[in-house]
Formats: sequence, C-alpha cells, structure tokens
Amino acid sequence: MSSKALIDSAVFNSTTAGSKGLADRLFAHWFSRLVYAQIWEDPQADLAALQLTPGANILTISSGGCNALAYLSAEPAAVHAVDLNAAHLAMLDIKQKAIKHLPDYDAVLQFLGNANHSDNLKRYQRHIRHHLHEDASEFWESRSLNGKPRYHYFAQQAYQHGLLGQFIGFAHFFVRMMGGDLRKMLEAKNLQEQSALFERHIAPVFETRLFQWIARQPVALYSLGIPPSQFEELKRDANQGLHALFKERMRHLACDFPLQENCFAQQAFGRRYDTAQQAGLPMYLQRSHFDSLRRNIDRVHPHHTTLTDFLRQQPRASMHAYVFLDAQDWMDQQQLSTLWQEVNRTAAPGAKVIFRTGGSTSPLERQLPADILAQWHTDPVHNRALYATDRSAIYGGMHLYTKI
Repeated sequence: MSSKALIDSAVFNSTTAGSKGLADRLFAHWFSRLVYAQIWEDPQADLAALQLTPGANILTISSGGCNALAYLSAEPAAVHAVDLNAAHLAMLDIKQKAIKHLPDYDAVLQFLGNANHSDNLKRYQRHIRHHLHEDASEFWESRSLNGKPRYHYFAQQAYQHGLLGQFIGFAHFFVRMMGGDLRKMLEAKNLQEQSALFERHIAPVFETRLFQWIARQPVALYSLGIPPSQFEELKRDANQGLHALFKERMRHLACDFPLQENCFAQQAFGRRYDTAQQAGLPMYLQRSHFDSLRRNIDRVHPHHTTLTDFLRQQPRASMHAYVFLDAQDWMDQQQLSTLWQEVNRTAAPGAKVIFRTGGSTSPLERQLPADILAQWHTDPVHNRALYATDRSAIYGGMHLYTKI
C-alpha cells in the first residue's frame, strides 16, 4: 500500500467531517513527504522506562530512525520499525546501512552526525548506495526540488531538510523578525545562563500578537507532524492560551537540561549536532554505543504498514515492548480499541507500552473499553516523572503501561 493510502487510513476516521475533514485532508497531503530527518522523542527516557532485558522483541514507530537504532544498545532480539511514511523508512535504511558498511565510527559520525561535508557523497557512493533496500534507493537517488539526488542532503546539512528541519529554519527567521534570537541559547555555559538567555531572547516572542494568532492556527503546526486531532488535545491543556503552552514547552527544552547534553536543543537552537561533544549527540551516534549497534544492526526490521496490521501478523504473547510515539493522539475510539486488542493478544507477560501525548493526559482511560484496559497497570505519578526526563520537551505527557 502506498504512503498516501496508509496515511489517509490513519488520519481519516469517525471525526473527519465538516471543517475538520478539510483540515484532515490537508494534513494527510502535507505528511506524505519526508517530515522527520531525526526523531523527536528521547530514547534515553524510553530505555529508562522500558527496562529492557536482552532478547526482547520491540515494536516502534520508525519516524527518523534514531530511536529504533538506539534500542540496539539494549541487545534486543529484534526491533520492528513500522511507519506509514516510506520516506521515514528510507531515512532509517540509510542510517542503518551507514552504521553497517562505512569503514569505522569516525566515518559514520561524519556522514550521520556532521552530515555536511562533500566527502559524504563519496561515502554514499562507495559504501552505502548498493546496500539500500529498493524503495530506499529509489527515494535517495530521486531528485529533490534543488535538482540534485536526495543523498546530497548528507553534504548539505541533512537535518535541515524534511518538513521539521524546514520548520525550525523558519522559526529562526520568525524569532529574529520579532526581535529575538534562538541561536543566543548556544552561548550559555550553565543552566542559570540558559534561563537568563531564554527570558531575554526568546520568551518575549511568545507574547507578541502575531505569534498568539499563529499559535491558534492548526495548519501552522503541520510541519511538526501535529494533525488536527492532536491540535485539539493541545487546546485541552492550554488554559492560558496556546501561546503560553508553547512557551512553557520551549522553556522546558531550553532551560531544564544542559544544552551540551541535549541533542534536541542542539538541533532546535543550532540547527546541527555538535560532533565535538559526545554527550550532545543522539544515542545512536555516541561512540560508547557504536560497537553494540554495529554488532546488532541486522536486528532492525522496517515495515511499511500500520501498527495494527503489523501486530495482526505476530504470534500471541511474542512482544515485550511497544513504542507508539504520539500516534494514539491521531486515533478515534474504534482505531484505538482495535490496536489495543492486538496489543493485548501479542503482549508477553510483563510487556510494556510507552507513548507521548500532545496534552498531559493519556487517551486510554477515556477511550479504551474497560476489559482491555484492565489488563494493564499505569502510575500517573511515575508517568509525570518520566515526562520530566524527556529532553525533547515538545509533548505534554509521557506514559508507561505494564501488562499485568
């Protein structure tokens, strides 16, 4: 099935009607291209929550592929990376093949970390091109809007491409236009300076009338991968207005974690990874994990399908961990119930499910039938503590459910 058909099946549901129906169709069209060159959920928080033992079978949404690769450090039996969008699976595939086939860690870091050097074209041509899956090869060899094959992204700041990368670029322009400067955050040497720079150069932008108007427009968030249904969840939490909600989440990203140890902040404020700082790299690019990733690299398996359809093909009690990112915010009650029927069937004893939400609350308690939910345990206090550790800071909640 094509990416468009899969995305349509996920976005269009019982709530697709009236003005929301038009918004859903616009979002589905927008989301069918490369959105995430890198993922925006923190794998360190994921692994702390999941407490995986070696030999686990993991299901995750692929997105930009960073987390599926990071989970290899836990020595799983398999990481099944599912995505509706073939462009995301192509991004996972090029990262997977780079880790497997480039000569050494330094070459991998230049290709995937720096992602901005002409030598990366030779690395692709010599070591990666002939190993890509057919669909991924078609994506990377096809030409982008600038007329060059897409693999040239890795010689042109790869993470500034895709809808999210372009959105971050526009955000930098917009903040400067409003009198602020996102890059000023990179001058901070400690958390105290981070807070001071945020208040001086970023916080005032959220109080401008123009930003307050933009914050109320769902289409403004499409490049973040936020569909109309998730926008409604954001509004539930926005007691003081969406502009105030977005300011607090940006404050969480900018002020609550050392910038030198936060790859998400490096991308948000610097539009690159600082390859000189190991702690500021994504987990899958850190030298300390390279040997385990390379040893286990063939345990990542891509699947161009829906979560539910993937699970229908799996044996009973065969899965140990499920990582749903924010996908459940997209779902209506029927879609959510159908998914969790398969989760219940395939979950091994003690299996864990983690996911993020645009709002602060989980949708499961208000949407899942009681007989399905009764098989799972969650602790809201622990969930809030998990959320506080997620360095990406763009969501309202992180939730862990454990099979009873």
